[in-house]
Amino acid sequence: MRPGKRNLITDIKGLYIGNSEDHSIKTGVTVLTGDRPFVAGVSVMGGAPGTRETDLLAPDKMIQEIDALVLSGGSAFGLDSASGVADELAKTGRGYKAGDANIPIVPAAILFDLLNGGNKNWSSNPYKNLGKQALLNKSEDFNIGSYGAGTGATTANLKGGLGSASLILDNGITVAAIVAVNSFGAVSNGKREPFYASAFEFDNEFGGIKTGSQYNPTEVHIKVPSKKLQNTTIAIVATDAKLTKSQATRMATVSHDGMARAIIPSHTPIDGDLIFSASTGDKNLSNSIEDELLIGHGASICLARSIARAIYTATAKAKDIKPTFND
Repeated sequence: MRPGKRNLITDIKGLYIGNSEDHSIKTGVTVLTGDRPFVAGVSVMGGAPGTRETDLLAPDKMIQEIDALVLSGGSAFGLDSASGVADELAKTGRGYKAGDANIPIVPAAILFDLLNGGNKNWSSNPYKNLGKQALLNKSEDFNIGSYGAGTGATTANLKGGLGSASLILDNGITVAAIVAVNSFGAVSNGKREPFYASAFEFDNEFGGIKTGSQYNPTEVHIKVPSKKLQNTTIAIVATDAKLTKSQATRMATVSHDGMARAIIPSHTPIDGDLIFSASTGDKNLSNSIEDELLIGHGASICLARSIARAIYTATAKAKDIKPTFND
């Protein structure tokens, strides 16, 4: 296995990422779309999710392909970002055809970033426009760190962010991930301390920091604060392999292994931890069970790496409530 050329989810041919953000509000939106509709799945393991159209991704539901996936800040307000994406896609003729109607299918998930020091006294919901702008910004090249849905994210002890990573498997299939990390748990003991995902690092992509203070995972950041917080880590894993909706759902489910390896604790009652999956279908599986196993394992590794990269590349902004990893 080795990372792709960009070490981003756009190493999967035909996929694009668009980011938009407002640093005064300390929030943003990330959109994944493709050259054509794609198969998708979802797995929700957190106790406090916020979603749009995720039921439609179940293997037994009618729609087989979708047009975009949205990760957004803003809690429930952020779900409106998918409307901005759908409006723009409709202008280009993308969407499910129902007679004369054209309906873009845009599942979305949100994280809670309403208490992060940004100005939330908006007169009207800003997320529809942020979604539109994110789609218009789509590209194979994009920034990670304090961008898109990771703009206002935080973790237990450090500033959060947006991360991405890819792997080309030995069978030639590419897997990748993108994630907005806004977790109740921690990804490291603190500034310049090794990441919990360090065992999966390639080419010093998040600093190559292997030594530091020892930690006991059973004792790290598990004290629930006196004031109830809202959190959530939301992600997309993707592959160029041809998967069914059932296989895509399994890919999303097993990828939660990567989240659990990188964030301690994860999947808590106050996190809405969720993973979407996407399959462009460019490469057939030569051995269904073996390839499916490798794809899921590779995707989980990509997600763990993406989580560490998100925190490693986060940058300080005015009125931040948490330090960055490199401060």
